[in-house]
Amino acid sequence: MIKQTPLINDFVTVPRRKSDGLKLNIIGQSRQSLLEQLSIAGIRDEHLKMRLDQIWGWLYQKGITDFSQMKNISKEARAVLENHFVINIPQIVKKEISRDGTRKYLLKLTGGHEVETVFIPEVDRGTLCISSQVGCTLTCSFCHTGTQKLVRNLTTSEIIGQILLARHDLQDWPTKEKSLARQPRKLSNVVLMGMGEPLYNFEAVKDAMYIAMDPSGISLSRRRITLSTSGVVPEISKVGSEIGCMLAISFHATTDEVRNNLVPINKRWNISALLNELRNYPRLSNSERITFEYVMLKGINDSDEDARRLINLIKGIPAKINLIPFNEWPGAPYKRSSNNRINAFATIIHNAGYSSPIRRPRGEDIMAACGQLKSVTERERKSKKQIIQEITS
Repeated sequence: MIKQTPLINDFVTVPRRKSDGLKLNIIGQSRQSLLEQLSIAGIRDEHLKMRLDQIWGWLYQKGITDFSQMKNISKEARAVLENHFVINIPQIVKKEISRDGTRKYLLKLTGGHEVETVFIPEVDRGTLCISSQVGCTLTCSFCHTGTQKLVRNLTTSEIIGQILLARHDLQDWPTKEKSLARQPRKLSNVVLMGMGEPLYNFEAVKDAMYIAMDPSGISLSRRRITLSTSGVVPEISKVGSEIGCMLAISFHATTDEVRNNLVPINKRWNISALLNELRNYPRLSNSERITFEYVMLKGINDSDEDARRLINLIKGIPAKINLIPFNEWPGAPYKRSSNNRINAFATIIHNAGYSSPIRRPRGEDIMAACGQLKSVTERERKSKKQIIQEITS
């Protein structure tokens, strides 16, 4: 029996300020919240806006993690910051680098919990795949993360902190030399496709993406950020109306019978309900197409008939279909479709007028590919038999 997750934020989230007097983590605070906290801390009203802009620039444009290095802020103001705030981002416990250059980070969070984040370098971009929850509640049967139970939502600071730590590790902060050489950023794109369902942690995700998109913050274009959901229908329109980033749907099947097994949230909001919501999506246009992610599973969802059904289902929705060769993991109950089968499927989609790129698996040798992320402690704790029991029960 699949347990359905309520839409409200039921899961334990680290509080923004504790009553025991602990310093407030300045990372992840919204502009308005930080303005209020600076005032409470004792920064004079006439200086508030200026101090906010200075701090914001040091944190998110230059990657400074020590108040003492904020040289254009007075010693008095820096002392106030030191007394009331801390600069905390997730800690890298382990870093693995794949043969293809993909980097996987195991991160330690407050409470000792762990998540994984992946950086994928490409010729024309560098994409960071970030997590929104510790574990996941959706139990998608092809996804390794789905075998790890949900522990809690990530905070805004933990979500935006993944971008900051990756830029630190990549040495991707601006310098005079880089500016003169017109050297582009290494980290240019963000996808919310890591551990967890972003729409079950919407407010924290939204606040983090505001910082990511803020021209005075990390300054990523909204079109360089993609949020992927398995289909939390009541929350989907808010991605367009409140965040404005690109939208991807973890689709993977063309019948309710198959999708119920692959993506159990389909039992709550089926294919028809999902597609009806997408047809009313507030940013739907040919220039901002919805991406349908479709993992290719041998003998499950990869027939010519499936391809033709998919075309009929999405008719009228400006879309592209990303075909994802299944990335196997220990105990996985599926096999990857053959290259010939994937190419035949892609050809049918392409001939119907839809873009159908086949995603090249990245980081497979370090378990960093799509659908393979999982906290190392959880991965090592469970046997193959336990994993199979969980996904088939």
